[in-house]
Amino acid sequence: MSARILSDGEGVRETIRLLRSGEVVGVPTETVYGLAGHAFDPLAIAKIFEAKRRPLTDPLIVHLADAGELDRVTCWENDSQRELVHALAKAFWPGPFTMLLKRNPGIPDLVTSGSESVAVRVPSHPLFREVLSGLGAPVAAPSANRFGKISPTSPEDVLLELGEAILAVLDGGSCQHGMESTIVRVTGEGIEILRPGPVTVEDLILFGHVWRSERLVNTPGSLPGHYAPGKPLSIIKTDIKEVIPEGGTALLAFQTPPPEVAARFVLVKVLSPSGDVKEAAVQFYGHLRSLDRSEALRILAEPIPEIGIGIAIMDRLRRATFGSIQKTGHQE
Repeated sequence: MSARILSDGEGVRETIRLLRSGEVVGVPTETVYGLAGHAFDPLAIAKIFEAKRRPLTDPLIVHLADAGELDRVTCWENDSQRELVHALAKAFWPGPFTMLLKRNPGIPDLVTSGSESVAVRVPSHPLFREVLSGLGAPVAAPSANRFGKISPTSPEDVLLELGEAILAVLDGGSCQHGMESTIVRVTGEGIEILRPGPVTVEDLILFGHVWRSERLVNTPGSLPGHYAPGKPLSIIKTDIKEVIPEGGTALLAFQTPPPEVAARFVLVKVLSPSGDVKEAAVQFYGHLRSLDRSEALRILAEPIPEIGIGIAIMDRLRRATFGSIQKTGHQE
């Protein structure tokens, strides 16, 4: 049986009812669609892992109604950390910003994959906020797709990915950002970026020392092969005007390519005709999914300028490329 599409106020109430009864539901966020379960219900959390076919070693993000719920899921290492966390929360919550903090012992081990840290954020999507407020409890919600595949940015994407594995999807329209949240660890030294996203280094530098992590940290979406299409995907490493693709190749372009270049490909999807990296982020997963479902045999992607959210897009594109190699055996 395929999942139901829920909408408006009645959809919010039904979503809350399902979550209280231990079910999992597709929910809209401002980043991508999530697969939500009651964060303090181990059986519901197990259903998330089962529906996504997600390894139990890959932790989940816990979503809160507001920063006042932090004490329910986290513990403080010291007063200075608490002050910095609350300053960051005031600046970036609700929004696409996740902090990795010391976990409260009451959080089920499955949520954190046994780690002593928990990833938390306050989303800004109005329907999801209604759900969190009405439920009165935190919700664990990774992206609503099969593990390692392209993240969903519409209710239709969720149905394609998980329609036979879950009961319902709350329809909140297309996602605002189209890119997963920034994840940081707040330490005594400053702010360590574990996963780039819509909140950038330029945004965070006002709050202290900021650096990009070069170590392997077990956070949601941190695996090298992730967000991947089922077709071979490669990143173009030369001027696009010089590319002579194999037959059956599609192009994921940053800006509109010259007509003579576009004619070499069986299908072209343009992330931002004007060259706006924020627009490119919104379009990224939808266009990649469209190319993956097309008749093309393989996909070439034009690199994105690594400024602002472009850093996050390239992070996802590199992981998607690596993931496609794992799936198809195709090397760049």
